Amino acid sequence: MLETEHDKNQTISKFLLLGLPIKPEQQNLFYALFLAMYLTTVMENLLIIVLIQLDSHLHTPMYLFLSNLSFSDLCFSSVTIPKLLQIMQSQDLSISYTGCLTQMYFFLFFGDLESFLLVAMAYDRYVAICFPLHYTIIMSPKLCLSLVVLSWVLTTFHAMLHTLLMARLCFCANNVIPHFFCDMSALLKLACSDTRVNELVIFIMGGLIIVIPFLLIIVSYVRIVSSIFKVPSAGGICKAFSTCGSHLAVVSLFFGTIIGLYLCPSAGNSTLKDTVMSMMYTVVTPILNPFIYSLRNRDMKGALQRVICQKKIPFSL
Repeated sequence: MLETEHDKNQTISKFLLLGLPIKPEQQNLFYALFLAMYLTTVMENLLIIVLIQLDSHLHTPMYLFLSNLSFSDLCFSSVTIPKLLQIMQSQDLSISYTGCLTQMYFFLFFGDLESFLLVAMAYDRYVAICFPLHYTIIMSPKLCLSLVVLSWVLTTFHAMLHTLLMARLCFCANNVIPHFFCDMSALLKLACSDTRVNELVIFIMGGLIIVIPFLLIIVSYVRIVSSIFKVPSAGGICKAFSTCGSHLAVVSLFFGTIIGLYLCPSAGNSTLKDTVMSMMYTVVTPILNPFIYSLRNRDMKGALQRVICQKKIPFSL
Protein backbone atom coordinates (compact mmCIF):
# COMPACT_ATOMS: atom_id res chain seq x y z
CA MET A 1 0.00 0.00 0.00
CA LEU A 2 2.86 2.37 0.86
CA GLU A 3 4.46 1.62 -2.51
CA THR A 4 1.23 2.51 -4.30
CA GLU A 5 0.99 5.87 -2.51
CA HIS A 6 4.62 6.54 -3.38
CA ASP A 7 3.92 5.82 -7.06
CA LYS A 8 0.95 8.16 -7.05
CA ASN A 9 3.12 11.01 -5.80
CA GLN A 10 5.60 10.60 -8.65
CA THR A 11 5.22 12.86 -11.67
CA ILE A 12 4.90 10.75 -14.80
CA SER A 13 7.65 10.89 -17.43
CA LYS A 14 5.50 10.41 -20.53
CA PHE A 15 1.98 10.67 -21.89
CA LEU A 16 -0.01 8.53 -24.31
CA LEU A 17 -1.75 10.27 -27.20
CA LEU A 18 -4.79 8.29 -28.31
CA GLY A 19 -4.74 9.98 -31.73
CA LEU A 20 -7.85 9.90 -33.91
CA PRO A 21 -10.85 7.57 -33.55
CA ILE A 22 -10.06 5.70 -36.79
CA LYS A 23 -10.73 2.02 -37.43
CA PRO A 24 -7.57 -0.11 -37.94
CA GLU A 25 -8.52 -1.01 -41.52
CA GLN A 26 -8.79 2.72 -42.36
CA GLN A 27 -5.43 3.74 -40.86
CA ASN A 28 -3.48 3.57 -44.13
CA LEU A 29 -6.09 5.56 -46.03
CA PHE A 30 -6.16 8.37 -43.45
CA TYR A 31 -2.38 8.30 -43.11
CA ALA A 32 -2.03 8.92 -46.86
CA LEU A 33 -4.71 11.64 -46.71
CA PHE A 34 -3.10 13.54 -43.81
CA LEU A 35 0.38 13.15 -45.30
CA ALA A 36 -0.83 14.60 -48.62
CA MET A 37 -2.59 17.48 -46.85
CA TYR A 38 0.49 18.25 -44.74
CA LEU A 39 2.86 18.22 -47.72
CA THR A 40 0.44 20.44 -49.65
CA THR A 41 0.29 22.87 -46.73
CA VAL A 42 4.09 23.04 -46.50
CA MET A 43 4.62 23.49 -50.25
CA GLU A 44 1.96 26.14 -50.85
CA ASN A 45 2.92 28.21 -47.80
CA LEU A 46 6.60 27.98 -48.72
CA LEU A 47 5.70 29.07 -52.25
CA ILE A 48 3.93 32.18 -50.93
CA ILE A 49 6.87 33.08 -48.67
CA VAL A 50 9.42 32.60 -51.50
CA LEU A 51 7.36 34.59 -54.02
CA ILE A 52 6.94 37.50 -51.61
CA GLN A 53 10.67 37.50 -50.89
CA LEU A 54 11.73 37.30 -54.56
CA ASP A 55 9.27 39.72 -56.16
CA SER A 56 9.79 43.38 -55.30
CA HIS A 57 6.22 44.17 -56.40
CA LEU A 58 5.01 42.27 -53.31
CA HIS A 59 7.13 44.21 -50.82
CA THR A 60 4.07 45.94 -49.38
CA PRO A 61 2.49 45.91 -45.88
CA MET A 62 -0.24 43.44 -46.87
CA TYR A 63 2.25 40.90 -48.19
CA LEU A 64 4.60 41.39 -45.24
CA PHE A 65 1.74 40.28 -42.98
CA LEU A 66 0.78 37.52 -45.43
CA SER A 67 4.30 36.07 -45.50
CA ASN A 68 4.31 35.97 -41.69
CA LEU A 69 0.85 34.36 -41.73
CA SER A 70 2.06 31.70 -44.18
CA PHE A 71 5.07 30.98 -41.97
CA SER A 72 2.74 30.73 -38.97
CA ASP A 73 0.41 28.33 -40.83
CA LEU A 74 3.34 26.18 -41.93
CA CYS A 75 4.72 25.91 -38.39
CA PHE A 76 1.26 25.51 -36.82
CA SER A 77 0.66 22.38 -38.88
CA SER A 78 4.20 21.12 -38.24
CA VAL A 79 3.64 21.23 -34.48
CA THR A 80 0.95 18.53 -34.53
CA ILE A 81 0.66 16.69 -37.86
CA PRO A 82 4.13 15.02 -38.03
CA LYS A 83 3.55 13.52 -34.55
CA LEU A 84 0.08 12.35 -35.60
CA LEU A 85 1.54 10.71 -38.73
CA GLN A 86 4.23 9.04 -36.64
CA ILE A 87 1.59 7.65 -34.25
CA MET A 88 -0.50 6.34 -37.15
CA GLN A 89 2.53 4.73 -38.79
CA SER A 90 4.28 3.18 -35.78
CA GLN A 91 1.34 2.78 -33.38
CA ASP A 92 3.62 4.18 -30.68
CA LEU A 93 1.32 6.47 -28.72
CA SER A 94 3.92 7.79 -26.28
CA ILE A 95 5.25 11.32 -26.06
CA SER A 96 7.71 12.42 -23.38
CA TYR A 97 6.72 14.90 -20.67
CA THR A 98 9.18 17.44 -22.07
CA GLY A 99 8.04 16.77 -25.63
CA CYS A 100 4.41 17.28 -24.60
CA LEU A 101 5.08 20.64 -22.96
CA THR A 102 7.21 21.70 -25.94
CA GLN A 103 4.40 20.79 -28.33
CA MET A 104 1.91 22.70 -26.19
CA TYR A 105 4.18 25.77 -26.15
CA PHE A 106 4.60 25.94 -29.93
CA PHE A 107 0.93 25.15 -30.51
CA LEU A 108 -0.04 28.14 -28.37
CA PHE A 109 2.71 30.28 -29.89
CA PHE A 110 1.76 29.85 -33.55
CA GLY A 111 -1.98 29.85 -32.81
CA ASP A 112 -1.66 33.17 -30.98
CA LEU A 113 0.63 34.55 -33.67
CA GLU A 114 -2.01 33.90 -36.31
CA SER A 115 -4.60 35.72 -34.19
CA PHE A 116 -2.43 38.85 -33.89
CA LEU A 117 -1.43 38.79 -37.56
CA LEU A 118 -5.08 38.66 -38.62
CA VAL A 119 -5.68 41.80 -36.54
CA ALA A 120 -2.74 43.56 -38.22
CA MET A 121 -4.09 42.53 -41.64
CA ALA A 122 -7.57 43.83 -40.71
CA TYR A 123 -6.03 47.17 -39.73
CA ASP A 124 -4.12 47.25 -43.03
CA ARG A 125 -7.35 46.69 -44.99
CA TYR A 126 -9.13 49.32 -42.87
CA VAL A 127 -6.49 51.96 -43.66
CA ALA A 128 -6.39 50.96 -47.36
CA ILE A 129 -10.15 51.44 -47.82
CA CYS A 130 -11.00 54.22 -45.35
CA PHE A 131 -7.87 56.35 -45.82
CA PRO A 132 -6.56 55.45 -49.30
CA LEU A 133 -4.79 58.78 -49.87
CA HIS A 134 -2.87 58.49 -46.59
CA TYR A 135 -2.21 54.73 -46.82
CA THR A 136 1.53 54.93 -47.52
CA ILE A 137 2.02 57.48 -44.73
CA ILE A 138 0.02 55.57 -42.09
CA MET A 139 1.24 52.07 -43.03
CA SER A 140 4.90 53.05 -42.96
CA PRO A 141 7.60 50.34 -42.97
CA LYS A 142 8.37 51.22 -39.34
CA LEU A 143 4.75 50.70 -38.24
CA CYS A 144 4.40 47.43 -40.17
CA LEU A 145 7.62 46.04 -38.71
CA SER A 146 6.55 47.16 -35.23
CA LEU A 147 3.20 45.33 -35.59
CA VAL A 148 4.96 42.12 -36.67
CA VAL A 149 7.56 42.32 -33.89
CA LEU A 150 4.86 43.10 -31.31
CA SER A 151 2.89 40.04 -32.46
CA TRP A 152 5.93 37.79 -32.04
CA VAL A 153 6.84 39.22 -28.62
CA LEU A 154 3.30 38.98 -27.19
CA THR A 155 2.86 35.40 -28.38
CA THR A 156 6.24 34.40 -26.92
CA PHE A 157 5.30 35.65 -23.45
CA HIS A 158 1.77 34.24 -23.59
CA ALA A 159 2.86 30.76 -24.65
CA MET A 160 5.69 30.78 -22.10
CA LEU A 161 3.32 31.81 -19.30
CA HIS A 162 0.96 28.87 -19.90
CA THR A 163 3.86 26.42 -20.35
CA LEU A 164 5.51 27.44 -17.06
CA LEU A 165 2.18 27.23 -15.23
CA MET A 166 1.63 23.76 -16.70
CA ALA A 167 5.15 22.67 -15.70
CA ARG A 168 4.42 23.37 -12.02
CA LEU A 169 1.56 20.83 -11.98
CA CYS A 170 1.93 17.20 -10.98
CA PHE A 171 0.68 14.33 -13.16
CA CYS A 172 0.38 11.15 -11.15
CA ALA A 173 -2.00 8.37 -12.12
CA ASN A 174 -3.61 8.88 -15.52
CA ASN A 175 -1.31 9.74 -18.45
CA VAL A 176 -3.69 9.04 -21.34
CA ILE A 177 -4.56 12.10 -23.44
CA PRO A 178 -7.75 11.51 -25.51
CA HIS A 179 -6.45 13.73 -28.32
CA PHE A 180 -3.93 13.70 -31.18
CA PHE A 181 -1.72 16.40 -29.59
CA CYS A 182 -0.95 17.82 -26.13
CA ASP A 183 -3.92 20.13 -25.81
CA MET A 184 -3.79 22.40 -22.76
CA SER A 185 -7.35 21.67 -21.62
CA ALA A 186 -6.79 17.91 -21.94
CA LEU A 187 -3.60 18.15 -19.85
CA LEU A 188 -5.34 20.11 -17.11
CA LYS A 189 -7.90 17.31 -16.73
CA LEU A 190 -5.07 14.85 -16.02
CA ALA A 191 -3.32 16.96 -13.38
CA CYS A 192 -3.48 15.73 -9.78
CA SER A 193 -2.59 19.11 -8.26
CA ASP A 194 -4.58 22.34 -7.94
CA THR A 195 -5.29 23.82 -11.38
CA ARG A 196 -7.26 26.89 -10.29
CA VAL A 197 -4.43 29.32 -11.09
CA ASN A 198 -4.06 27.79 -14.57
CA GLU A 199 -7.79 28.03 -15.23
CA LEU A 200 -7.90 31.66 -14.04
CA VAL A 201 -4.99 32.63 -16.31
CA ILE A 202 -6.58 30.79 -19.25
CA PHE A 203 -9.83 32.70 -18.67
CA ILE A 204 -8.11 36.10 -18.42
CA MET A 205 -5.53 35.60 -21.16
CA GLY A 206 -8.06 33.88 -23.43
CA GLY A 207 -10.02 37.13 -23.49
CA LEU A 208 -6.92 39.11 -24.38
CA ILE A 209 -5.63 36.74 -27.06
CA ILE A 210 -8.88 35.58 -28.71
CA VAL A 211 -11.81 37.81 -27.80
CA ILE A 212 -10.13 41.23 -28.07
CA PRO A 213 -8.44 40.50 -31.45
CA PHE A 214 -11.75 39.14 -32.76
CA LEU A 215 -13.61 42.26 -31.60
CA LEU A 216 -10.94 44.52 -33.13
CA ILE A 217 -11.38 42.73 -36.46
CA ILE A 218 -15.18 43.07 -36.23
CA VAL A 219 -14.87 46.80 -35.48
CA SER A 220 -12.47 47.21 -38.42
CA TYR A 221 -14.93 45.56 -40.79
CA VAL A 222 -17.88 47.54 -39.50
CA ARG A 223 -15.92 50.69 -40.34
CA ILE A 224 -14.86 49.21 -43.69
CA VAL A 225 -18.42 48.24 -44.68
CA SER A 226 -19.77 51.67 -43.71
CA SER A 227 -17.01 53.27 -45.78
CA ILE A 228 -17.65 50.95 -48.75
CA PHE A 229 -21.31 51.98 -49.02
CA LYS A 230 -20.27 55.61 -49.19
CA VAL A 231 -18.41 54.83 -52.44
CA PRO A 232 -20.67 56.06 -55.26
CA SER A 233 -19.59 53.59 -57.98
CA ALA A 234 -20.50 49.93 -58.11
CA GLY A 235 -16.99 49.19 -59.37
CA GLY A 236 -15.49 50.77 -56.27
CA ILE A 237 -17.73 48.66 -54.03
CA CYS A 238 -16.77 45.44 -55.86
CA LYS A 239 -13.08 46.31 -55.69
CA ALA A 240 -13.27 47.04 -51.96
CA PHE A 241 -15.14 43.81 -51.22
CA SER A 242 -12.67 41.77 -53.30
CA THR A 243 -9.81 43.37 -51.34
CA CYS A 244 -11.28 42.30 -48.00
CA GLY A 245 -13.04 39.07 -48.98
CA SER A 246 -10.03 36.78 -48.70
CA HIS A 247 -9.02 38.12 -45.28
CA LEU A 248 -12.59 37.88 -43.98
CA ALA A 249 -12.82 34.25 -45.15
CA VAL A 250 -9.60 33.36 -43.27
CA VAL A 251 -10.84 35.18 -40.15
CA SER A 252 -14.14 33.26 -40.29
CA LEU A 253 -12.34 29.92 -40.61
CA PHE A 254 -9.85 30.57 -37.82
CA PHE A 255 -12.02 32.26 -35.20
CA GLY A 256 -15.14 30.28 -36.12
CA THR A 257 -13.55 26.95 -35.24
CA ILE A 258 -11.93 28.28 -32.06
CA ILE A 259 -15.16 29.86 -30.83
CA GLY A 260 -17.05 26.68 -31.70
CA LEU A 261 -14.52 24.60 -29.77
CA TYR A 262 -13.88 26.66 -26.64
CA LEU A 263 -16.90 28.96 -26.20
CA CYS A 264 -19.85 26.80 -27.30
CA PRO A 265 -21.05 24.15 -24.83
CA SER A 266 -20.48 20.52 -25.79
CA ALA A 267 -23.37 18.14 -26.30
CA GLY A 268 -22.96 14.38 -26.42
CA ASN A 269 -19.46 13.15 -27.19
CA SER A 270 -17.29 16.18 -26.33
CA THR A 271 -14.05 14.31 -27.04
CA LEU A 272 -15.10 13.61 -30.63
CA LYS A 273 -16.23 17.23 -31.05
CA ASP A 274 -12.92 18.54 -29.69
CA THR A 275 -10.99 16.29 -32.06
CA VAL A 276 -12.99 17.26 -35.14
CA MET A 277 -12.89 20.98 -34.38
CA SER A 278 -9.16 20.81 -33.62
CA MET A 279 -8.57 19.12 -36.97
CA MET A 280 -10.33 22.06 -38.61
CA TYR A 281 -7.90 24.71 -37.38
CA THR A 282 -4.72 22.59 -37.29
CA VAL A 283 -5.08 20.81 -40.66
CA VAL A 284 -7.86 22.34 -42.77
CA THR A 285 -7.32 26.08 -42.09
CA PRO A 286 -3.56 26.13 -42.89
CA ILE A 287 -4.14 24.30 -46.18
CA LEU A 288 -7.05 26.56 -47.20
CA ASN A 289 -5.44 29.91 -46.31
CA PRO A 290 -3.01 29.96 -49.28
CA PHE A 291 -5.83 28.99 -51.68
CA ILE A 292 -8.06 31.73 -50.29
CA TYR A 293 -5.35 34.37 -50.59
CA SER A 294 -3.75 33.26 -53.84
CA LEU A 295 -6.38 31.50 -55.98
CA ARG A 296 -7.87 34.73 -57.37
CA ASN A 297 -5.02 37.06 -56.44
CA ARG A 298 -3.62 38.76 -59.55
CA ASP A 299 -0.55 40.02 -57.67
CA MET A 300 0.47 36.51 -56.61
CA LYS A 301 -0.17 35.09 -60.09
CA GLY A 302 1.85 37.90 -61.62
CA ALA A 303 4.69 37.32 -59.17
CA LEU A 304 4.75 33.61 -60.02
CA GLN A 305 4.92 34.38 -63.75
CA ARG A 306 7.72 36.93 -63.25
CA VAL A 307 9.78 34.57 -61.10
CA ILE A 308 9.36 31.71 -63.60
CA CYS A 309 10.28 33.98 -66.53
CA GLN A 310 13.37 35.27 -64.72
CA LYS A 311 14.49 31.68 -64.18
CA LYS A 312 13.85 30.70 -67.80
CA ILE A 313 15.76 33.60 -69.40
CA PRO A 314 19.20 32.85 -67.88
CA PHE A 315 18.69 29.17 -68.59
CA SER A 316 17.94 29.80 -72.30
CA LEU A 317 20.91 32.14 -72.61
